[in-house]
Amino acid sequence: TPEGILDMLEIKGIGPKKVSVLWRELGVENIGDLLGACNENRLVQIKGFGAKTQDIIRKAIEFRIGNSGKYKYAKLEEIAKNILSVWRKEIPSASVTFTGELRRKCEILTSIDLICFDTDIDRIEKVMVKCGFEKTESNGNQVLSFRSENGTPVHIYVTNRDEFYSKLFETTGNEKHISESGYQSGKKFDSEEHLYESLKLNFIPAELREGLGEIELAKNNQVPKLLKPEDLRGILHNHSTYSDGIHTLREMAVYCKELGYEYLGISDHSQTAFYAHGLKPEMVLKQHLEIDQLNIELAPFKIFKGIESDILGDGALDYEEDILASFDFIVASIHSNLRMTEEKATARLLHAIENPYTTILGHPTGRLILAREGYPINHEKIIDACAWNGVVIELNASPYRLDIDWRWIQYAIKKDVMISINPDAHEKSGYHDMYYGVCAARKGGLTKEMTFNAKSRDEMTKYFEGRRVV
Repeated sequence: TPEGILDMLEIKGIGPKKVSVLWRELGVENIGDLLGACNENRLVQIKGFGAKTQDIIRKAIEFRIGNSGKYKYAKLEEIAKNILSVWRKEIPSASVTFTGELRRKCEILTSIDLICFDTDIDRIEKVMVKCGFEKTESNGNQVLSFRSENGTPVHIYVTNRDEFYSKLFETTGNEKHISESGYQSGKKFDSEEHLYESLKLNFIPAELREGLGEIELAKNNQVPKLLKPEDLRGILHNHSTYSDGIHTLREMAVYCKELGYEYLGISDHSQTAFYAHGLKPEMVLKQHLEIDQLNIELAPFKIFKGIESDILGDGALDYEEDILASFDFIVASIHSNLRMTEEKATARLLHAIENPYTTILGHPTGRLILAREGYPINHEKIIDACAWNGVVIELNASPYRLDIDWRWIQYAIKKDVMISINPDAHEKSGYHDMYYGVCAARKGGLTKEMTFNAKSRDEMTKYFEGRRVV
């Protein structure tokens, strides 16, 4: 089998059978051949294909090519932490830390950037070889570049102790942030706080250094006090073996309590989600009875009764009103018919938001980072509708989603719409994705006050009781 055939299997929109047909009937042996065939309108000539399928495949290939050389934050952070661990073991006296996109916690990275001072170059190279990287180039002794066997790039900025904070500032923020700050190189600082003070600016956390108005906030003493992981009091939007989760409701609840949280929101898939063993009404009742028993046993820890209700094609939720009324909260999400125009997607979401039983709008665009573009929506209309209807917006903490995009958090705050950081956990380990949600939330300038699940157990109980539809 030609090697390119295996690459074609990763293209969204075609499975093994279609790949086989393309290979045997058109002689397509790699992704480049396939894109060429799409551009020459050759797929429509084959039985089982059509103009629509051809267009979907073309867009999927273009999306893949456009994301070449890009990596999810979670993947590169894990590699970078391993490098730092080896580095500090091999060179205990060395000072090394993250910088660049990695330090800004961008959801998509192009490289791992590190900065160190007073470290021998030869020892750095030995550490990187031990971590599985080979040297590719260097800019004198100031920037060393390495690459792993699978192509992951690492850039290491080497400086001296006196220039460390200047270089850390220069390599952390993007060009717009640095130019708007009024910074001029050549000065020595004993901390970044001192550096910003010299610019007559409040200190700006690394995550915010994107040139998106943070300098003006710093000038006016308005830099927000960003959310911290320890501010979160509970975890909402989680799945158990009642639907497509790996661990039982009891296991999910006990582990959540062990992590120090005050409450768990269980929200298994609803009945329309047949692919995820969605809950029929009789199973909803069975789960609620188990939750009542666990709440007695695990008190004062509390499990809230939720559901992730599928938003149907017309925007309706997929239970009758008496079932919807039995839940403490409802996460409304789209999981089917994702190929929509902006007008259709926005109208579908608006209808769901206007449903009085909707508590949280789940992963609003359905995107999968570097794998699937989200369906287009009018974010302003959606956020405005959430404000009008008292609906919370989810920031799905899965490193594959991080949806809502952090760039819309400030608009949500402006409209007084709270953000709920949810892991969408399908197993116990999924709770740890809350970290990535906090990273994205901080980039958006989210504060504790505007974070829904920073509410205490009692506050959340009161909130849900206050929203019950009479």
